[in-house]
Amino acid sequence: MIRRESLHPITQIERQVVSIFQDMGFEVIEGPLVETEWYNFDALNIPKDHPARDLQDTFNLKDKEDKILRTQTSAVQVRYMEKHKPPFKIVCPGKVFRRDANDPSHIPEFYQIEGLKVSQDASMAELKGVLDTFAKNFFGPEIKVRWRPGYFPFVEPGMEVDVECSICKGEGCLTCAKSGWVELLGAGMVHPNVFRAAKYDPDEWQGYAFGIGMDRLAMMKFEINDIRTLYSGDLRFLKQF
Repeated sequence: MIRRESLHPITQIERQVVSIFQDMGFEVIEGPLVETEWYNFDALNIPKDHPARDLQDTFNLKDKEDKILRTQTSAVQVRYMEKHKPPFKIVCPGKVFRRDANDPSHIPEFYQIEGLKVSQDASMAELKGVLDTFAKNFFGPEIKVRWRPGYFPFVEPGMEVDVECSICKGEGCLTCAKSGWVELLGAGMVHPNVFRAAKYDPDEWQGYAFGIGMDRLAMMKFEINDIRTLYSGDLRFLKQF
């Protein structure tokens, strides 16, 4: 007898997230898992001496010069811009790889979704509206959202977005490092150097970008306090979903 099981939690989260952004007019695209340093770093205004390029963070492919496993879905930005003219709005969900420690909040292989809009009138106000709409659609209208300045080489200005921890309801726990808040995503206005790498005129076009960790969304949505549980293959755990 074949038993019908539910979708994996990450698959459920990805489909929900993609659906929310599609409802806001974003087109879904994909990019390669194996990237060059140009698209993963250089074109995103990440200099050679940036810590993110350290071998401790990146998986280089043996005997494949300049080939790495992508560390972020942001790598799709310039690839897409090279072949498409603005205006457009896209999201790119997919797997990424980093040499992170294997602990309750980090694993070497996880999932992100990158968002990018390029037009002549994209603004920080619009970006905040898009992300606020996403948070309320995903978590519910009562979710508390916090905006903080943040630094990312490929955006300027940049910001980080936190939401109230769903596990402790803001009281403070191990998942939120006793703060009551969990970092949801990083975002900002696309840096002019990224546009130049894509052969766009930064005086003519402007845009915003954001990146969301879907594993973290799954942990918050389903109140999971150890990210490794998602990849344990334990059917007793997966059957809960």
